[in-house]
Amino acid sequence: MSAHILVFDSGLGGTTVLEHIRCALPEAQFSYFMDNAYLPYGKQSQQTIINRLSALLDYITVNQLAVDILVIACNTASTAALSAVRKLASIPIVGVVPAIKPATLITQSKHIALLATPATVQSAYTQQLIQEYAKDVTVHLYASVELVNIAEQAYLNKQLDQNKLTAELDRLAIDHSVDVIVLGCTHFPLLTHGINDYFAGAVRLLDSGAAIAKRVVTLLATEKRPEVAVDKKKPLHFYATASIYIDKQPVELVTLTDLTQNEKS
Repeated sequence: MSAHILVFDSGLGGTTVLEHIRCALPEAQFSYFMDNAYLPYGKQSQQTIINRLSALLDYITVNQLAVDILVIACNTASTAALSAVRKLASIPIVGVVPAIKPATLITQSKHIALLATPATVQSAYTQQLIQEYAKDVTVHLYASVELVNIAEQAYLNKQLDQNKLTAELDRLAIDHSVDVIVLGCTHFPLLTHGINDYFAGAVRLLDSGAAIAKRVVTLLATEKRPEVAVDKKKPLHFYATASIYIDKQPVELVTLTDLTQNEKS
C-alpha cells in the first residue's frame, strides 16, 4: 500500500511544495488541504494558527483519512505552530524552514534578503535561524501580504499580473546589495518568473520545496511498505475551508471546528 501524504497550507502556495513531493514519490497518494477561510495566515495570531492546525488533526482522525505524513507547506504556520502541533500528533509532521542557511553559503555580496509574510519575518524562530546561520552575513527582512494575494490570483487565473507584482516589489525596495532572495513563503515560488524579470536575473531565488520533498522521502524510507507497481499518478484530492473554483480540479468544501472565530481578522 502506498503512503498517503497530506500537504497543508492556508491557500494555494503549498502546491509548489506538493509538486516537488509528487515528483519524488509518484506512487504515493496525495491530498491537498487549504485553510483558505483564514487566508492569509500572515495576518493571523499564533494561537489562531495553532488552533486551526489542531482542528486539522481532529479532522484527519474523525474522518479516518489514514494520513501517513502531514506536510505543513506554509512558512507562517511552521514558524508559529509546528512545535506545538507536533506534541498533539500521532503521525510525522514536516514543516517548512526558510532557506537562510543555504542562502548564506552561496551569497557573494554577503547580503541576502528574506521575503516572507509579516508573521514569518517577525517570528522568534526566524530570528533564531538568522543568529545561528548568518553570523557573517547581513540579512535584510521584507514582509508582504500582497504578494500572497498576487500569487493566489496568478495560480487561479493562470496569468501573473506583472504590474501588481512590480508595484509591490517597488514598495518593498529590496536593497541593491542583495544577491540572494530567500522566498520564505510557499506562495512566492509561484511568482518566480515575474520576480526574476523584475530583477533582470541579477539575484538568485531560493525556496525550500526540494528540501521538504527530500525530508518526506527520508521519513518514508524508515517505514517498511510493500512495493507498489506504478503506472500512473493517483488522483489528487483537494480540500478547502472556503469556496474556491480551480479549473478542472474538484474541491471538497469542509469545516474545521476551532475556538478562534472571534480572533479572525
